[in-house]
Amino acid sequence: MDDILLQIIYSIYFFLPAFVANPSAVLTKSRAKMDFGRSFRNGRRILGDGKSWGGFIGGTLLGYLMGLIVFGIAYLLDSGINYPFLVPLISIPIFALSFGSMLGDVAGSFIKRRIGMTSGQNGFLLDQYPFALMSLLLLFLMSPGFFLEVYWNVPAILIILVITPPLHRAVNIVGFKLKRKSVPW
Repeated sequence: MDDILLQIIYSIYFFLPAFVANPSAVLTKSRAKMDFGRSFRNGRRILGDGKSWGGFIGGTLLGYLMGLIVFGIAYLLDSGINYPFLVPLISIPIFALSFGSMLGDVAGSFIKRRIGMTSGQNGFLLDQYPFALMSLLLLFLMSPGFFLEVYWNVPAILIILVITPPLHRAVNIVGFKLKRKSVPW
């Protein structure tokens, strides 16, 4: 198989913790709002009702669980990728991807509130890219060796950015049809 194609496949496969963490927040949301119902100095909510501690923590944990499965399968199949596991259940790259996904989602909500958008309002770029970009940034900062091993080339990064909007939209439509989300975006 062509090396670039293999890199693209790896880039998607190893990004699954971030892709799973983001929508998992809807499944684990709680009543404990991350902004505690408070407003920013401009009078708008800091994050809004859509961001809860249960969703943030649950999304991170479910993304991390997916990462353990993904990295475990790759390890068993001997993919040739160097796995920076500290101990069997602790992995910096998995944490960076899962936590980064949730942190990026919160950052997107913060920005949406600052520009006057309400919770649930469609913000195309702010709903889809912050979680992916923050995951990549945290992965680079926390595990540069792994980042460079998997995401070292432009096609690997671009494929994540290209598939994120349609994948995000499809997952949100499913969440809407299952009545877990109030809007399909």
